[in-house]
Amino acid sequence: MKALIVIDYTVDFVVGSLPCGQPAIDIERRIAELTESFAAQDEFVVMAVDLHERDDAYHPEHKLFPPHNIRGTDGRNLYGELDDVYRNRRESIYWMDKTRYSAFSGTDLELRLRERHIDELHLVGVCTDICVLHTAVDAYNKGYAVFVHEDAVASFNPAGHDWALQHFQNTLGAVLLRDGQTVRV
Repeated sequence: MKALIVIDYTVDFVVGSLPCGQPAIDIERRIAELTESFAAQDEFVVMAVDLHERDDAYHPEHKLFPPHNIRGTDGRNLYGELDDVYRNRRESIYWMDKTRYSAFSGTDLELRLRERHIDELHLVGVCTDICVLHTAVDAYNKGYAVFVHEDAVASFNPAGHDWALQHFQNTLGAVLLRDGQTVRV
């Protein structure tokens, strides 16, 4: 069984307070297509969405990044076409707040995956070298087969993005996909 984990594809991470900018805008259609496809096939789809509290000086990211994905702000909304897919498929997509880089850290993700006998994870979203990377590392360490859709991940750091793609493939043994086909970086 497989699942699609859509990581942090929100307004703040695409065009808002901590934007990946054009690279994230460029993957909008592909993320929406993959989400629609997985949902239409009754595969498990998870929106793993970063959540922060306003002025939380105790959160480890407080000193690293500007405030982003603050509870109750428009910055936490899903970006563009993905928001439309989510609204149309809300009953079949699991929304999961996360407060750390990895979608596994402090969440019930592993429980949800194990109860559905899922062993294959498809990862899309932002940032390739931060939240997607940390989720992939945890998935690898927990024994999941990891697939990263190279045409559906982006970062504000081009060098970090390229490094993470190589790390997924060469260190985690992840399969990189572009248009559904295996690629090598």
